[in-house]
Amino acid sequence: MVKIPFHHVIRVGWADCDPASIAYTGRIPAFALEAIDTWWEEHLGIDWYRMNVDRNVGTPFVHLDLDFTSPITPRHPLECEVRLRKLGQTSITFQVIGRQDGTDCFSGNFVSVIVVSDRFEKRTVPQDVRSIIEPLIVSED
Repeated sequence: MVKIPFHHVIRVGWADCDPASIAYTGRIPAFALEAIDTWWEEHLGIDWYRMNVDRNVGTPFVHLDLDFTSPITPRHPLECEVRLRKLGQTSITFQVIGRQDGTDCFSGNFVSVIVVSDRFEKRTVPQDVRSIIEPLIVSED
């Protein structure tokens, strides 16, 4: 059984850091996107690449926001908690919370629109996908 909310652990390496010895700001959205990609694979059995190439279903982002609350370093694993917050007819909203050693480091919202990949045209969420992920919506705390 899949845990709700979903957790993905990332090893933050030295190469992820800036001269201040903390994670480079540009890496933090990439960490969150890696966690969301893993969420898709865990729940649908396919990752973003396979969704796009094999199913012709794309999920480009139309909104992203992040709030930073504590530096991220290579000292501890980064645990990213992924929550499906909203599932519209043609969009999906995730929240990702990044923590290290029990301390919140960032929280962000990621909104994607569902498209036919090869035409980049908006479409509804495929019914088989909806039936799997709709029960995974985590309501606001």
